[in-house]
Amino acid sequence: MNSLKDRHWPRLPSPLPKDVTDRVLMGYPEHYREYPLVEQVGMAIRALLDSPVEQLLAQLQSADTPLYQRIGAGEVLGLRGDPRIDVFNPQMIDIPGATVQIGLAPERVGEVLDAFDGLGLDRSWIEKETPLHSVQLDRYRIARFAVTNSEYRAFLLDTGHPSLPSSWAFGRYPQQRANHPVYSVSDSDADAYAQWLSQRTGRRFSLPTEAQWEHAAAGPQRLQFPWGEHFHAEYANTIELGYLDSTPVGVFPEGASMFGVLDMAGNVEEYVADDYRPYPGGPQINDDLVLDVGRHRIARGGSFTRFRDLARNPRRHGRYPRPIYVMGFRLVENNN
Repeated sequence: MNSLKDRHWPRLPSPLPKDVTDRVLMGYPEHYREYPLVEQVGMAIRALLDSPVEQLLAQLQSADTPLYQRIGAGEVLGLRGDPRIDVFNPQMIDIPGATVQIGLAPERVGEVLDAFDGLGLDRSWIEKETPLHSVQLDRYRIARFAVTNSEYRAFLLDTGHPSLPSSWAFGRYPQQRANHPVYSVSDSDADAYAQWLSQRTGRRFSLPTEAQWEHAAAGPQRLQFPWGEHFHAEYANTIELGYLDSTPVGVFPEGASMFGVLDMAGNVEEYVADDYRPYPGGPQINDDLVLDVGRHRIARGGSFTRFRDLARNPRRHGRYPRPIYVMGFRLVENNN
């Protein structure tokens, strides 16, 4: 399981073709193939079905537990009722106020392209991150986890909100994924959830700004990934992991940011509060998102369907109308 042969490291053409299937964009053949991690997680679930909740939590949260067993423990917790998930009191992490730097220095664009050669990157996608610039942030709190299916279900039941996640086949709640992040929602759905939770709790929830999200992921050292400068396939649920599905929140403790925020790389992409616009002094980028979608909300963090380049902390992305774009969200709480 720890061998690179169990990981997914294809080379893609540049530029990426648009008239191909999502499997091709993910570097997979059209025919069926087996995925070793999926089989191992299945065996772990069967072995853990009768385990006490306390034991499942301990295994899930320990980096010493093999990854397949952590995922299995999370799956069993989801079926049992995950005590980490509290709809009206989500786990929040305090982030001190500071003047922070976000973005990327223009002279580093080539370095990033070289580092992710073979993933079909267009130079303009990385130029969208430029320039490196300062933002003043007041203190805020950010959710430890992305909003889960079970939390989103509570919102739908309470409000009658008419837009259902398309990942819920035929509108059926995926009970077996209760503690997975909800995805295939729109940015307006995410905003509606934050407004609902604010009204129900008397607190001030919203989606994070780009600067809030990036600082919570990168910290004052401006790390490239939440855990450090170099990508590790077992620290996040990106396509390199070879799982091709969402995972329970919080099963990648080694992937935590310096503040303790989990899953900021991989699993599902996360909407922020800002629509795309160039950073101050940065270039206007007219990529496919701008040309085909137009005005669009920025998303961060990458997902289980996308490669490691999108898991970089500074990367600015968004939802394109294809199933490969799995969009979720997490909350911040602003007290100022």
